[in-house]
Amino acid sequence: MNPGVFDLSILLPAFVAGVLVTATHVPLGMQVLARGIVFIDLAIAQIAGCGVLIADQLGFEPEGAAVQVAALAAALAGALLLTWTERLWPEVQEATIGVVFVLAASGGVLLLASNVHGSEHLRDLLIGQILWVQPGRLLWHAVVYMAILVLWFGWRERLGRAGFYGLFAIAVTVSVQLVGLYLVFATLIVPPLATRRMLQGRLAAAWLLGILAYASGLLVSTALDLPSGPTIVWLMAALALGGYAVSTQPIKESLP
Repeated sequence: MNPGVFDLSILLPAFVAGVLVTATHVPLGMQVLARGIVFIDLAIAQIAGCGVLIADQLGFEPEGAAVQVAALAAALAGALLLTWTERLWPEVQEATIGVVFVLAASGGVLLLASNVHGSEHLRDLLIGQILWVQPGRLLWHAVVYMAILVLWFGWRERLGRAGFYGLFAIAVTVSVQLVGLYLVFATLIVPPLATRRMLQGRLAAAWLLGILAYASGLLVSTALDLPSGPTIVWLMAALALGGYAVSTQPIKESLP
């Protein structure tokens, strides 16, 4: 193995992006599990992706403010829709979220049908480009994530249903464009799922699991020349299984 392959100028910004996503998505993911709406992030992310694709069709710059506004507006509209459906049909909210996800995903494919670079856009939306995160953008993302965490831990009880969906939409929209849909879903669900039976230190353990997955996934994907996003997802799942097995292992009493 060539040690020079581990270029810190590439790996460090990618790792910081993973830490930022983990810090924000783990506590939100715990709430998602508690509410029983596991696929909400996929639905919101696909809706935000449709906003990005529409802005692209209109000729706006991919990294421009108009695309960010379009993505956020679409995600917030989707969040308001799901807030309304939860109030109207709470007993089938998970199924409703699934339908919204399929519609948004299909809509994205239709929007890309006439685009010669459609497959590339779809791949970027799903897998992301975490290794090519621009360090200059991380500061802006960090400010947004910090605001989300302050609102969540400081005013969670006052947010209500609409506040939660809106905050969730902002977090997912920012993260999908940073690391891709697969990593957003994995970070949101896998660490909280693996630690769901912990009575103490659950949040810290879930954060640690996510951070370790990003660190190890980036190293392994770079060493073996594999796509970083899917590699991180698989390592996160493996670490989650190991951590869950250890945390649920019965403690044997010592012999006198």
